[in-house]
Amino acid sequence: MNRTLASLNNINRYLNTHQHLENNSIDRQFDSKSHNQLTASKIPKNPICRRILILDDDVDVTLTFRSALENDNNNGDGARIFEVYTYNDSLLALSDFKQNFYDLMLLDINMPKMNGFDFCEKISKLDINVKTCFMSAAEINHEALREIHPAINIGCFIKKPIAIGHFINRINAELD
Repeated sequence: MNRTLASLNNINRYLNTHQHLENNSIDRQFDSKSHNQLTASKIPKNPICRRILILDDDVDVTLTFRSALENDNNNGDGARIFEVYTYNDSLLALSDFKQNFYDLMLLDINMPKMNGFDFCEKISKLDINVKTCFMSAAEINHEALREIHPAINIGCFIKKPIAIGHFINRINAELD
């Protein structure tokens, strides 16, 4: 009887500790059909950890890039280097956007509803500090882009497809 009671006490202690850890961790809910991130609870910013928003209408691209960044997510002491937030719908990403939250946005250029350039212009009105890196499988005509979107400066452009090692290096370079 005493063993059973001790075991139950240990189980309760474990469950209470586990519940406390869950309450203090990132709360992400995903739409199972599109893998869009719907919410992320407010957490204190780790000065070492960088928050990256990935917006691409192709679910495979967002999952691959997210996986690559999270697999490379170790700086030797167990602390995370990246927190990755993915969206496959530009309007949802815009409505969920948090000012002064992200360090870098990776934006696909060709998306339905709102392209990456229009998204970037809208975000620039909310947060001038977030860095932006555009992605596309197509070539970009920089002169035509300057005429249509004069406020956008394409300092970072990732041509898809890209090798994962090169992708990680490019992201690290943008964040330095």
